[in-house]
Amino acid sequence: MTYALDTNIISYMLKDDDAVYERYYDTLAHGNLCVVPLMVYYEIRRGLMAFGSYGKLSSFEDLCAELGIDDLTVADMNAAADIYADRKRLDRMPGDTDILIAAQAISHGYVLVTNNVRHFEGIAGLQFVNWMEN
Repeated sequence: MTYALDTNIISYMLKDDDAVYERYYDTLAHGNLCVVPLMVYYEIRRGLMAFGSYGKLSSFEDLCAELGIDDLTVADMNAAADIYADRKRLDRMPGDTDILIAAQAISHGYVLVTNNVRHFEGIAGLQFVNWMEN
């Protein structure tokens, strides 16, 4: 199984959060993979650049080299358009980056790892887990 790590999970990893790292290593030990969705890469990098956190940026780049960055595809864009249309009809619009992160997870069959569960609840076809819960 492949897990797509959301922005908040990567942020916890950059802060050396023991609970997140324990779940991460346990996930890998069970033969699973973890990836960084391209929009998560963008969100983290822009924040680190904006705040001049170049030490953390280096750590982030090392983590991305270990995990791999998953590029967006046309299938991801189609899934994103479906999510947008569905959420718009329900008047429950997440931000565009969350839509793209969810779409990438859906179209590739990934499980999204997030602590922002309410941003992703109700998105059809999305599987997610919260590594911050016990």
